[in-house]
Amino acid sequence: MGEGTGVDAAGAASPLGALADLAGSWLARSAATPERHTGAVVADRFDRIAWRDTYEQAPALRELAAELGERHPHTDDLLTDAFLAAYKAAPRLREPTGMTPSRLVNHRIVTALLESPDFAELHRETVGDPYAAAMAVLAQGTALRRMLDDSHPARDRDERAALAGRDAEDAADAVAEALRQAADGAEEGSVPGPAADAVRQAVEDAEDAARRAASDAARSLAVAVPGVRAAARSAVAKSAAAAREETALMRAWGVGSGELERMPFDERARLAERLRAGRLAEWAELIGRFRQMAAGERARKVENATGELIGVTLGDDLSRVIPSELANLGLPELRAVFAARYAAGELMLYDSQGEQATGRGAVIACVDTSHSMYEAGPGGITREAWAKACALALLDQARHAGRDFVGIVFSAADKLRVFRFPADAPADLTRTLDFAETFLGGGTSYQRPLSAAGELLEAEFNDAARTRGDIVMLTDDDCGVTEAWMRDWNDAKRRLGFRVFGVGIGAPRVAAAGSVLAALCDNLRSVEDFTDVHAAADLFRVI
Repeated sequence: MGEGTGVDAAGAASPLGALADLAGSWLARSAATPERHTGAVVADRFDRIAWRDTYEQAPALRELAAELGERHPHTDDLLTDAFLAAYKAAPRLREPTGMTPSRLVNHRIVTALLESPDFAELHRETVGDPYAAAMAVLAQGTALRRMLDDSHPARDRDERAALAGRDAEDAADAVAEALRQAADGAEEGSVPGPAADAVRQAVEDAEDAARRAASDAARSLAVAVPGVRAAARSAVAKSAAAAREETALMRAWGVGSGELERMPFDERARLAERLRAGRLAEWAELIGRFRQMAAGERARKVENATGELIGVTLGDDLSRVIPSELANLGLPELRAVFAARYAAGELMLYDSQGEQATGRGAVIACVDTSHSMYEAGPGGITREAWAKACALALLDQARHAGRDFVGIVFSAADKLRVFRFPADAPADLTRTLDFAETFLGGGTSYQRPLSAAGELLEAEFNDAARTRGDIVMLTDDDCGVTEAWMRDWNDAKRRLGFRVFGVGIGAPRVAAAGSVLAALCDNLRSVEDFTDVHAAADLFRVI
């Protein structure tokens, strides 16, 4: 045996205690190696539950995982990290030295995602929202695929480091096994020379393996993935834009964040897909502007106010007397003058534009969906889009006032659909979308929708003794009504006290003096610029 083995030429035994100290010291150093993790983002069990539940509910996530997994290892951990980075309120990455080497590519990719300039904006839309975080991961899918493809050289280096680490673990096991065998063959505290040599050789091999593992790990940590930062920036920017678009779409259609969070994943996904498709997506921006305008008008409106002040007039309405007139009451010698001016109706009063008091009955929007309503105006906005956006804002108006809302979609006399939204029940989103999407085509009849509206207000009066409903007629066509019908209509208006507002959309003649619509309506206006939502602003002050 060579020098330094601890066994003499005669093959004398070595003390067991010395060998145990040697092996034990090395095994203790080996056991002190930090725990290695497969996840780059620090997460607790609740975070992991959120990921597992979302993954199980989202077929698209499972499809992405399967697609990436065909070409790259450990992609399930990468998708988990990408989700947690978007979902957690304050995502925190592990130190690379604490990662299993085979997951270092994942760590590099997630680091690049978190460091992207648009990540903060994305995170505002996804934090605490499993659905939004999952959508962010899906939006990043193409870029993740590209980053994984570009990371092959780095992945190979990481795998070699992982293999070296496993060799070091095997060598540590060999040390323990050699020490056990030496102890089994020991007699009176001494170990035969060959067994002692096996222990020492195992320790030397283990130390060599540990050095190689440390060296490979250091080289693996230093490897960069070319292009990963640029790809990550593109991925985050794309997912942030998608998140913004979906948030704006939901907000435009009146879907609150609380309602979304309570919605099952698959239902929310179907809703998002429905809103992104076809006309509903095209109308979102217009609907959002209508809602914003209507909310502003509600903020300005005062219940039962006499209207906007426009000057001073004479009269005897004490509720409108200007302060200088009231000051006369403070002087005994002028009180007689005040009384005389009051008796003659010559007190100075604030003058106002006569806006009527807000109604109490149902708000009914009659929306023309004849073929001509497809016609587009400025900005490519169709007559139908303007009418439906206005009607949906009226739905909001009714909800805020605690009033029933009814949407009547009409065209020819034989084509009519009624959508009811009672004040005492939440506005069903699916029904709202059905109302918005319904288009009947054909010609135009006034009598059928207005008769239906009158019958609804009559029923409301009989059931709840409510009067003062409001009907809004949104149309681009003029048509006749019979004298008999007109007499019945005027009788119903007097009896139920409802008002009729008319909007001629893209057709000035419809709202012209002497038109049928003018004869039917108490308040009438014409809209030609479909980008202008303020053309209907006064509706939301008086309805």
